[in-house]
This record gives sequence, structure tokens and C-alpha cells, in this order.
Amino acid sequence: MGQGHGWEGAVLKLLRGKDFAFTVTEAEDVTPRYRRLRLTDGGMLAATGVHPTMWVRLWFDDAGRPHQRAYTLVDPDPAAGTFSLEFALHDGRASDWARAARPGDTIEATVHGSAFTEPSPAPSHVFAVADTASLPALNSLLDSVGTAPATIWFETDHGTGGLPLRAAPSRHDVREVPRRDQGAHLVSEIKSTLPDLLKDQPAPYVWIACDTTTTRSLTSYVRKELSLPRQRVNAMGYWRAA
Repeated sequence: MGQGHGWEGAVLKLLRGKDFAFTVTEAEDVTPRYRRLRLTDGGMLAATGVHPTMWVRLWFDDAGRPHQRAYTLVDPDPAAGTFSLEFALHDGRASDWARAARPGDTIEATVHGSAFTEPSPAPSHVFAVADTASLPALNSLLDSVGTAPATIWFETDHGTGGLPLRAAPSRHDVREVPRRDQGAHLVSEIKSTLPDLLKDQPAPYVWIACDTTTTRSLTSYVRKELSLPRQRVNAMGYWRAA
């Protein structure tokens, strides 16, 4: 595998990316806009191990050309060699594939670039910025930080109803933010509320995973204007706004 993945695949091979083939075993429509697939891992988890927010690059066909997108593993089980993937459905090759996927279907994947550094000291409070695209990674993060309280800004046009958000009301404050002005509304919400929330926090941890432009803006803000050190901030752009 990999030779049919174009220049991106060639680069990943040079960077020692590992290729695997996954097989769909179950498919579930969580909501009309959110779909979960269960897959076997083709030996991946035994070869790579597992870490929080771990993701893989799936390869899709785009009119005869290879097209890759990254997706976070949901509930990986190394002993069984299985995991799930969750898709926020919209227009696009990845969503088209997920909508049509049935048990027995296969897809190629490459593992390269996924990493997670456990914050040290452990967070006194987690401040997370996410949306439907990064929901699986958010859930993985919440699982990894255990009982730490969290404030979560969740950007969505349709609310969180029915979505598998693993928030515990006793310690997680979820704040739904409607997507407006290509993410500018979310940035404004963070800037108006985060500074006061950070006060008196001995070990805050900020995690940002939304569209690329918004992620960059917020990352610059928390590091330069709020003076959080690099090791207390984890950020990744999950998609590009059209």
C-alpha cells in the first residue's frame, strides 16, 4: 500500500508512516448528521500502541486521485484489534464514503504525526474549544484527564442534542456557541470569558481543536496575550473553512 497515494503518500512513506487496511464491521447513524463506524484495525494497534486523541489518515478516492483526511480513534481496543471512527457529515468525499459504508467495506490508512504529551503537572482545570469535527478527540481528552474539571466551548449550528459528548455535568461546564462569522463569534466568546476563568488556576491546560483559522487565532491569543506557556497549550486545526 501507499504507492497509489500520490505525492502525499510518498512523503509519508519517507517519513516512515505505517500503512494499514481497516474493515468495517458495524455502522450506526448517531444523528442524521453524525455517523459512527466500527472497524477492525488490520494489526495497527499492536504495531503502534495507543495514546489519547490518537488519529489516523484515511485515504479516499477523489475522481481517481488520492485524498486523505485525519480521524480520531474512538474506544480503541488493542486486545480485540478494533476501534470506532465518527464522522460529522457534510458535503465531501470522506462524508460520502462514511454514509455509504457497510460491514465488509475496507479502507486504507496511514499512521504518522499523531502524538500526545501528557500535561505535567496534571491540569487543575481544562479549557477546551471544540466542534463536531473534533468531538471524538475532545472525548478522548476528557477520558485522559480523569476527574479534572473542564470548561468546554462547543461550536455548533445544531446544538449537542444526540451527539455522543462525554461530559459529566458534575465537573464539565459545556457552553454551546453558534457558528457565526466564520468562527469570529467563537473567538469573541473566548476572549470575553477565558481571562477571568484562568484567574487563580495553578495549572490550567488549554486545548483548542476547531477550524484552522480560528485555532490559529485562539492559540496566538492564549499564548501571547494571556501568556500561557507552550506546554500548557495544545492546538490543532481540524478543518479549513471554505
